Amino acid sequence: METLNRTRLLAVARKEIIQLRRDARSLILAFALPVVLLVLFGYAITWDVNDIALGVVDSDRTQASRELINAFVASGYFHVEARCERSSELEDLLERGRVRIGLVIPVGFARDLDFESGASVQALFDGSDANTAGIAMGYARAAVQTYAMRILLKGQALSFPLRPQSRVWYNEDLSSRNMIVPGLVAVIMMIIAAMLTSLTISREWERGTMEQLAATPVSRLEVVLGKLLPYLGIGLIDVLVIATLGMVLFDVPLRGSPLLLMVLSTAFLLGSLGLGLVISAVAKSQLLATQLAMITTFLPAFLLSGFMFAIDVMPAPLQAISYLIPARYFLVVTRGIFLKGVGVEVLFVQGLLLIAFAAVGLFAAVRVFKKEII
Repeated sequence: METLNRTRLLAVARKEIIQLRRDARSLILAFALPVVLLVLFGYAITWDVNDIALGVVDSDRTQASRELINAFVASGYFHVEARCERSSELEDLLERGRVRIGLVIPVGFARDLDFESGASVQALFDGSDANTAGIAMGYARAAVQTYAMRILLKGQALSFPLRPQSRVWYNEDLSSRNMIVPGLVAVIMMIIAAMLTSLTISREWERGTMEQLAATPVSRLEVVLGKLLPYLGIGLIDVLVIATLGMVLFDVPLRGSPLLLMVLSTAFLLGSLGLGLVISAVAKSQLLATQLAMITTFLPAFLLSGFMFAIDVMPAPLQAISYLIPARYFLVVTRGIFLKGVGVEVLFVQGLLLIAFAAVGLFAAVRVFKKEII
């Protein structure tokens, strides 16, 4: 049975703090890197599509065709990049990537509006960027529908028995940053926490101080907890900084309880820090430990947590693997607290899984760490 003495525990924690203060690289990694990653990813990663370049072939040249073009521009998502005389010119612009959408208005467009069959226009989309093309297609349909409704109601007193109205909850502006920034809290802290503690035990081996640590009467549990405590404090400070910067720089709302966020962040950080200690104990080299920490945290948290790609559209084997990624559950927590303002009653399951992750991480770190010199 591992013993736990408060004096010895605090002595190990104090020793780790002194080593950390003398290691400028670890301090930069602990405080500067989370901010850099938040700013870099927060501004670089976006699924919003704005100011789409539009190429136009207006063969009708009527007031009606000009109003249709103006409907695209007035939507706020398009700007007319080029006006072409022939479709072949538009195809060349699409091939060169100068425009994302080509709008072809045929001769007789205004005349056909008066017929029951209606008029037709052609929209060409650059599908080499499937995400942009899909979003732009939705914007284009909305612009055409708005124009068609205006034409339908112009000069007529029509009464619609049904008027559909839609409302977006939690992210009213459909801003991708509101979804990305809370997710970054989970991804960044998974990476930083594991990388920080992955250097602790390997540093002891490389500096030759493991012999001194092995000769002390401290237990393995006291060593593990003593080394974790300073980094847990740093991790909680990083969570506060990232959350604050997210609200200040990116206008992300924090609608839920900050206290609940910190409590569940503590559980997530304990598990991540424990994972880093396991890596450090196994690797015994700071370079190898850093590489292993990046591979085991960054790629799974970034790709399989639901941050970049929706889990329900992944292949079944990857969906099964994603259940083993703790960032998946912490992602639900951060987005739920930031955007939805939900509490323990909604995040109860995720909270229990994060507590289990913390327990497993600490248990594994204690089991893997050996005081013996081999």
